[in-house]
Amino acid sequence: MKGLLSIKEFSGLSGISTTTLRYWDNIGIFSPQKRNPANNYRYYTADQLISVKFLTVLSDLKVQLTTISDRVQERSPEIMMRLIEQQEGQLQKEMDELRLRYSIMFARRELIGYGMRADEAEISIMRRESKEYILGPRNEYKDGDTFLDPLIRFWQAANEYRIDLSLPIGGYHDNIESYIERTGKPDHFFSLDPTGNRKFSFGDYLVGFKRGYYGEMGDLPERMVTYAEVNSLVFTGPVYIIYLHDEICIKDPSQYLAQVCVAVSKQKTKRLSIVR
Repeated sequence: MKGLLSIKEFSGLSGISTTTLRYWDNIGIFSPQKRNPANNYRYYTADQLISVKFLTVLSDLKVQLTTISDRVQERSPEIMMRLIEQQEGQLQKEMDELRLRYSIMFARRELIGYGMRADEAEISIMRRESKEYILGPRNEYKDGDTFLDPLIRFWQAANEYRIDLSLPIGGYHDNIESYIERTGKPDHFFSLDPTGNRKFSFGDYLVGFKRGYYGEMGDLPERMVTYAEVNSLVFTGPVYIIYLHDEICIKDPSQYLAQVCVAVSKQKTKRLSIVR
């Protein structure tokens, strides 16, 4: 066996475990050049370090062993191009799934952490960064409908609007008047999806918090309006209801924590001219 490499030596040079080399030999896709008749030990040649790259590359590309086995004896640029394109498509799908999973984790972690730090009794102004979301269809309320009825219809239409229901869902009122007049009945629902085609406008937002089940706002609308009047603020955008703590982290629905935010600007006061 002079000039040959033992399975341990071949494993060390190729980076392929001895277990994998034995398995590949047993299923017939890559075998040693020789076996020692005395002890049946496997021995490889140096040029097999080159030929084995076919297997390592396809294994790294997650090609199934049955497909690799078919290509051991038959391969060409055309065949390999098709195979690589197939694997590329599969990898792209897996990457999209990973990005979505990360988006869900990031969004949930951000909301839960913010809710843990929030001063629930305070109404204040905060600077909000621009952030994407997907707006659902306009909600239609029938007699007797509650917050949940259009929400269920929104869930049913989720696929049509490319909405993943694992991402946080919020309520959307077209303006402050809608929020006050139809509290608990948002005009739309929206998903905090980073691939959305709408964005929260960058700027100052009036923010308040409320604990309670979906749609339960208590006296928060009146308190936000009073705060705006006292501080000479003008409401300039839609009202967003974002549940920081929901069934994902709270068992008792009465303890869900919602953040309500609406864009505002400082009211301009007219300067009086003095006639002399």
